[in-house]
Amino acid sequence: MSFSQAIDLIIFSQHGMKDDNKQMGALANKLKTPQSLVIAPNLGLVDTFFEIEPLIKRLENTAEQTFKQYPNIPARIVATSLGGVIWVEVLDRHPEWWSQIESLVLLGSPIGGADAARIVDPFGWGIGIAKHLGENRRPIAEKITAIIPTLVVASNFTGGGDFMVSIESTKLKHAYFVLLKGVTHNGLKTDSKVVAAIQEFWSQPRQPLPAPPKSLVSELIEHFRAVPGITDASERHFSRSNTVFSFADGTSIRTWTNLVGVEHVFVANSQGRCEYAAFVGWVHTSGLQTAIDEAMSCFTPALKS
Repeated sequence: MSFSQAIDLIIFSQHGMKDDNKQMGALANKLKTPQSLVIAPNLGLVDTFFEIEPLIKRLENTAEQTFKQYPNIPARIVATSLGGVIWVEVLDRHPEWWSQIESLVLLGSPIGGADAARIVDPFGWGIGIAKHLGENRRPIAEKITAIIPTLVVASNFTGGGDFMVSIESTKLKHAYFVLLKGVTHNGLKTDSKVVAAIQEFWSQPRQPLPAPPKSLVSELIEHFRAVPGITDASERHFSRSNTVFSFADGTSIRTWTNLVGVEHVFVANSQGRCEYAAFVGWVHTSGLQTAIDEAMSCFTPALKS
């Protein structure tokens, strides 16, 4: 870009794990206008396998320098996978930047915790980046999405996720949501359907969506998400689950234990469709059972009244 051209928009484009900035830079260039400034930091392919804090600091420094240099220019963020997790951490630390950010786009970002990461590090002992990707950052993310218009793009490539990240772990209150079919996790950086979804989202001014109305299903989901050690999962094993409790309206709690003893819980709506899937590691199985017992007890009176 020539320095004679006035910059009217900053586009931050952030890559994820085991990647560099080439594809996300290319994605941003497909989305930009002639007056856009693209910032696509390279966090280092190898570095993305280890600790998250140095990656957060690196992006934080880049963003800080950019906002100081262009204090009155609106910014948009597009981030994939781990890149979205890092941006959530950065924004949580810098709410003073929120007013300058027009929108946040998260592509297959496991904000609720990546089930693949928990499989690699089931006890949270600290195996590389897995210990960070398995964390649930939904509480801090939803403070951001309540203020910054946000688009979440996920893929149903495997019948519940994009092979690496479950659909459920990408969902956030107040965020617009687009579910694509036939797109892999890596494909979320390059597929034309992703470009079209972002362009449509940017085609008009947006406001954060209101929180969805409370229901028995939503209350049960919130209840189970509070269980220590729980991780959002794919619904692909829902058909193997058994009903442990049915409420008067047909909503049900179901469970399934896999071959290595990992306990899964599902919430099905009154039509029998899966609305939520999650699992806990072995050390948290008793906590999940306690939560199931509490749900059976606490939610039943409200339904009968």
